[in-house]
Amino acid sequence: MAGPGWLERAPDGLRVHLKVTPGAGADAIGPSAAAGDGRERLAVRVTAAPEGGRANKAVIAVLAKTWRLPKSAFAITGGATGRLKTLTVRGDPDRLYRLAATPRD
Repeated sequence: MAGPGWLERAPDGLRVHLKVTPGAGADAIGPSAAAGDGRERLAVRVTAAPEGGRANKAVIAVLAKTWRLPKSAFAITGGATGRLKTLTVRGDPDRLYRLAATPRD
């Protein structure tokens, strides 16, 4: 069975394709949906404003807390100034894939 389309294994870890909404009423993750570029992306909403990289830092903080990983494992590797982003999570690709693809309550 195929996993979520917003996740992609890479030699150095995992690529996570996101659609970010800054300035939201609350921090939240999901659901995933096709974005304007045709790629499935995981929705991430953060209360932080997009100025000065605050929203990017908030996205990393929310995902790191949810997946119980250090923030230092995350890096924005595409779309740093846009809503459609690619995030790289460094580590064992198979372990990270299982961790990210498992729904959390």
